[in-house]
Amino acid sequence: MRVALQRSMPASSRLHSEALQFRIILAATYPFFLAAALAQRLLPAGSAPRRGLPPVRRSVFGEAKAMAVSAIPFAFMG
Repeated sequence: MRVALQRSMPASSRLHSEALQFRIILAATYPFFLAAALAQRLLPAGSAPRRGLPPVRRSVFGEAKAMAVSAIPFAFMG
């Protein structure tokens, strides 16, 4: 009687696959985060201005990428 062996993906292949999925999700969600970053810039802030050093501001595109990169890992959990 033969026992069928399940072959798992090599670690490098799995990492490449996950990296590709991450890039695809980033490309798909980036326009939404770009719209959110634009809305944050255009709408007045609801809080009082802070004292001290002014906050470092990224470009709208950099802010959108930062938001996307921080949110996407939740898709890979579980």
